Amino acid sequence: MIVISFNKIFLTEEEKENMATVVKSMATAGVEGYMVEIEAGTIKSPQQIMSIIGLPDQAIKEAGERIQAAIESCGYEMPKEKIIISLAPGDKKKRGSHFDLGMIIALLRQTRQIQAESLGDYAFIGELSLDGRIRPCTGVLSMVTEAANCGVKAVVVPFDNRKEAATVPGIRICPVKSLSDTVKVLEGKGDELFCVKEDEAPGGSDEAGEKAVFFSNLDFSDVKGQKELIDAIVLGAAGGHNILMIGEPGCGKTMIAQRIPTILPEMTVKESLEISKIHSIAGLLEPGSGLMKMRPFRAPHHNVSLNALIGGGSFAQPGEVSLSHNGVLFLDELAEFNKATLDALRQPMEDKKVTISRVSGSNSYPANFMFVAAINPCPCGYYPSKKCRCSDYEIMQYRGKISGPILERIDIQKAVAHVDFFDLDKAQGGVSSAVLREKVEKARKIQQERFKDAPGISCNAQMTSTMVGNYCRLDAESTALLKRASDKFDYSARVIHKLLRLARTSADLDGAENIRLQDVERVLGCRDLDVSSSGMYTVKR
Repeated sequence: MIVISFNKIFLTEEEKENMATVVKSMATAGVEGYMVEIEAGTIKSPQQIMSIIGLPDQAIKEAGERIQAAIESCGYEMPKEKIIISLAPGDKKKRGSHFDLGMIIALLRQTRQIQAESLGDYAFIGELSLDGRIRPCTGVLSMVTEAANCGVKAVVVPFDNRKEAATVPGIRICPVKSLSDTVKVLEGKGDELFCVKEDEAPGGSDEAGEKAVFFSNLDFSDVKGQKELIDAIVLGAAGGHNILMIGEPGCGKTMIAQRIPTILPEMTVKESLEISKIHSIAGLLEPGSGLMKMRPFRAPHHNVSLNALIGGGSFAQPGEVSLSHNGVLFLDELAEFNKATLDALRQPMEDKKVTISRVSGSNSYPANFMFVAAINPCPCGYYPSKKCRCSDYEIMQYRGKISGPILERIDIQKAVAHVDFFDLDKAQGGVSSAVLREKVEKARKIQQERFKDAPGISCNAQMTSTMVGNYCRLDAESTALLKRASDKFDYSARVIHKLLRLARTSADLDGAENIRLQDVERVLGCRDLDVSSSGMYTVKR
């Protein structure tokens, strides 16, 4: 016998009213966002209870108290039933207070206290205060970007995050200051009042003014002397090469390093989006600001922990290597850093990304930074002058904190000359950052044209081994010179590849089509530190 069953396809009005209300929100995993659906339902119960499920963290669990206080402050009524709020997908850990706004809207809609016929067109991001105000959140840029990719028509965001959110094309941004503003937007009464205005769009005078102030305060024209070192700095900046400076205290290592961002080319929109996402997730993007225009310059202290440098913590947050993406990571007093912490830089320096694994999951962050470091020649800092009182063993032990694999990943290793204060008074001012930046930008444009068909490659330092073979060919004389240097200092294949990339940059600075003998000579002159058989570094004078 065949039994045919028919599913019920029509719902009564009472059943429709009892259905859960679904509201869209967003979350982040690494630098990317993903959609979270907030479902709110009520169950008849003698007790007024709110239960939030879906693997929420403590901040989300505490949302119940904020929601209740905000509902009463804004003149709404808390339902006298059991409230269940579910965050889907239910098997993925959720964290952050930015789900507050979506949860309270879902609850008010479920209890028929607000009207919102087009609720499905919106996604909600924002933290509630007890009086119904909306506080800014972190990671808004990543979340709004994913909302646009998912086809969401509009995103309601905190007012202080308006410029950050407005950088995402193809989606309407509705910045709100309070729960009342949000309700007006949903009722179609707040479009003109709360949508981003043209004069508040990112990329306006605020960012330009910030850049002008930055460049006026730090400029290479302040640096007197050190011409050979500055030439090496320009070479490194032109190709994105790593730099190590060694010299006694007070010779200008830190001063020069701080001015390197002023000669780097302006970021593209893609680069700006990448670094703005990372800083937004880390909570370092200033409220009310748009995309970052300045390349980041990060200079962590030598007592920085491994997690702070590489990234980590309970939620696998980005570290300094990712916060300096598309910019400069400067480590002053390199030998004072923990050896294990320094060695952890090997993989990010080579792969240009870092993956942080935790029990709750793995997050990957980009880490394409220009590595700049400064070190004293010995513990007291004055080797090889007469002021130095360090023994050979102390110097070897001090230098031994920096492993060979780390040194091999540093293209330019320059000794910084001693500076006499009284001679500086007679010396003329150095070349301005604007002039040096023009040289760097000219070389970078050549590289951008060269790598236009190579995704993820924007400068010579990022060339793969295959690219080195294609773009870094040497004539017989140049090859012979490089081989003699390699035989003398026992260079590894990695070091030779870095020298070839550096020579390619030297040629680009002069607009030369091929690498010349003078380019090889120039890059070999950037290797002031060479390891002898005894493990000591010889500083060429």
